[in-house]
Amino acid sequence: MGLDRFYLITGHVNRLELLVPQGVKLVQLRLKDLPEKELRRQIARARDLCAVHGAQLVVNDHWRLALDLRCRFVHLGQEDMDGADFAALRRANMRFGLSTHDEAELERALALDPAYVALGPVYPTLLKKMKWGPQGLDRVRAWKRRAGDVPLVGIGGLTPQRLPDLFAAGADSAAVVTDIQQAADPEARCREWIAATRKVLA
Repeated sequence: MGLDRFYLITGHVNRLELLVPQGVKLVQLRLKDLPEKELRRQIARARDLCAVHGAQLVVNDHWRLALDLRCRFVHLGQEDMDGADFAALRRANMRFGLSTHDEAELERALALDPAYVALGPVYPTLLKKMKWGPQGLDRVRAWKRRAGDVPLVGIGGLTPQRLPDLFAAGADSAAVVTDIQQAADPEARCREWIAATRKVLA
């Protein structure tokens, strides 16, 4: 199963509830520093809402809760991979995407047969302090050559105007956080993104 070209990332289920009905088909719920009860509530709510709207939910980091709540997809960063039980994920037919930032991380990720690998930040990003500088489109091209049939997700500093170059370089999906999160009208901006990814495909 391929990935949708537009990959929304949200930090709270309330934002997910607003944006998924705009036509989102792939969304990651990235929850940080919350009590387990609240994590469970948000993941379960997101799971149910995505099921209603025909969207694929990806749970960031919390793979144990994702398994327990019968979600189908998780995303793991490099640190999270150290403690993840990939055998348990496979037994549950759980798909997983993996973050990568350098060649060693990419090699490690590809060896695990992921549903996708993510590369970032492609462009400068305001979201969080990163120890990696902007990767650039040449790195996207190199990653796609290495990844082959494994879908490649680009993340970091993306705008609709940068989509044609990102996809031309080989990315299969564009993951978006800040551009929608900081928009004056996130719902309208989300619709713009969906239209832009469809336009590139046309």
